[in-house]
Amino acid sequence: MSMSLKNILPILALILGIASLVAPRFLNVFVAIFLIVYAFVGFGLLR
Repeated sequence: MSMSLKNILPILALILGIASLVAPRFLNVFVAIFLIVYAFVGFGLLR
């Protein structure tokens, strides 16, 4: 099984979700970074 960014995004979402529960004040930063990366993948700029 090759690990591409498409496979890593759900894992990243899980990690960020757990991290936001542990440190809720950083939730905005976590969500912003995730959305930016997800948008780049959606546009095909990252594979």
